[in-house]
Amino acid sequence: MRQAQKPKVVLIFGTRPEAIKLAPLALALKTDQRLDCRVWVTGQHRHMLDQVLQVFGFSPDIDLNLMQPNQTLGGLTSRAVAALDQCLATERPQLILVQGDTTTVFCAALAAFYHQIPVGHVEAGLRTNNLKSPWPEEANRVLTSRLTSLHFAPTETAKQNLMREGVDETKIFVTGNTVIDALLWVRNKLNTNPDASKHMVDRLRVPATFADRFLVNSAVARHQAVSAAAGSSPGDRDFFNCSRRSPLILVTGHRRESFGRGFEDICRAIRELAQLHSELGVIYPVHLNPQVQHAVHTILGGHPRIQLVEPLGYEVFVWLMDRSFFILSDSGGVQEEAPSLGKPVLVMRDTTERPEGIASGTCRLVGTNPELILREARLLLTSESEYRRRSALKNPYGDGQATHRIVEACVRFLCDGENGKRINDLRCPQITSGT
Repeated sequence: MRQAQKPKVVLIFGTRPEAIKLAPLALALKTDQRLDCRVWVTGQHRHMLDQVLQVFGFSPDIDLNLMQPNQTLGGLTSRAVAALDQCLATERPQLILVQGDTTTVFCAALAAFYHQIPVGHVEAGLRTNNLKSPWPEEANRVLTSRLTSLHFAPTETAKQNLMREGVDETKIFVTGNTVIDALLWVRNKLNTNPDASKHMVDRLRVPATFADRFLVNSAVARHQAVSAAAGSSPGDRDFFNCSRRSPLILVTGHRRESFGRGFEDICRAIRELAQLHSELGVIYPVHLNPQVQHAVHTILGGHPRIQLVEPLGYEVFVWLMDRSFFILSDSGGVQEEAPSLGKPVLVMRDTTERPEGIASGTCRLVGTNPELILREARLLLTSESEYRRRSALKNPYGDGQATHRIVEACVRFLCDGENGKRINDLRCPQITSGT
């Protein structure tokens, strides 16, 4: 008797954040004997995407390599839809999975819709309700939701957003965020490698004096080694006191809505902060976008305690987050990851689609206002009670089990046990936003 073919599931992504958040899912689906999993990439972030694939140890089955110099969003959209249309016509998967709010996500969902192939949207339901912020991500995720069959919401808040837009509750599954799964996977990998710190410093390529003061022999590095063995919290009194001697601030920024004056104001605030606090060190992995590069290097370049480095691999970035005193970022992923490491985040945006971190106190909106950035940064540097309150370990975005929930959801959607019957009413384990 001919053996029934396994249902084919295709993960489609194109950027570094998508790759990080889908990597645990790709690894799990690739080893699940019930499904035939394929990975396609568009190459929307070529260099940074390849770094992540190397960390997690898998390669795409199809690489569309769509990026071109000076490509517009319209140009990328038209090329992505056309290329994915051809792949879907040839491969005919039973389900595609996308993550987040990039141009790749929307194009994949649209192409799948044209082929009447169900879409599973990981990290569904995030909203600012402002199409201009973030731009174009808010439009991408709203449009993708209209084309999605299975909505994997990271929190209860995200689920409620979808229900307000008329999405059937039986198609929404609160799973937690897969970025927590990825973070814990990488942190465990680093913690079990006794040479990890040396390798990470080598990859950073910062001056030896900076590395020695803020990374290798700093008081916080020594304290972390002891506290990790003892199981104490990063937000305890000793951590705050020793960190104040040589605090390290990690900075990331890439949002299009901040291009121009916004990034210039951010950089001026960072430079003034370093001038006011001679004990402070800053590491800024600078995004490859030319508009970001110009502002950052013009204003921050040449300062001995501000190190501007190339975009980092995910392992090095996780290691740096763990070493940092607090983080200044406009990244959605950082807002989700930092609470699991006990790191306060100053969010360089006027609004966020991740209100849970704001509500918990770990994250605080500062926009691109230099006065507000300075005030909030100095508060964390000088107030022990404020720092301890906002660095308490509590993560509203997940428990590290989102991947398992999504895999089981996909299996139940595609086949009902031994008889292979397709089902439409899926119910999988749920978590609440307070997990």
